[in-house]
Amino acid sequence: MVEIQIMKREEKKLELKEPTINQTNENCQVFNGPISGCVFAMPGATVNQSPVQKVNSAKLAPPQQSIINNQERNEEQFHFVHPEVGEEEAWQIHNAVKRLVKHQKVLDICIYLNDLKTKGKVLLPQSPSIAYKELLRMGMPSGEGYSEKYFSGCYLK
Repeated sequence: MVEIQIMKREEKKLELKEPTINQTNENCQVFNGPISGCVFAMPGATVNQSPVQKVNSAKLAPPQQSIINNQERNEEQFHFVHPEVGEEEAWQIHNAVKRLVKHQKVLDICIYLNDLKTKGKVLLPQSPSIAYKELLRMGMPSGEGYSEKYFSGCYLK
């Protein structure tokens, strides 16, 4: 049932002539047969092998570039990104601020913006109402705990 082939430098390769499936317990099955690559499947799932297809990598654009191009067309970038920051880093800052305003409280948002300001990544306006309107545009809620008055108390402190 098992065939052993001698390879260079005394390496041995095991090949099974007949694929077999062994039930080790109710949650795990072991497949012994010719498989290329690594395959994981849930119990009861069917695993099909297909030949590897070669893709010309010159035709594919880097995924990061396509994401940036899509964002440029679909939404306006965060207004306060420093002009000397590169395009890719500017979109990373945009995405970080967008995530932050949707999931964090006003105090955390202000701390993060101050941190970006000290690192020279953003230029923040002196007027808190301008910054507040921009953060609302980016997706910050305007309900309880997110009022402009409370934001003004935390901004640039």
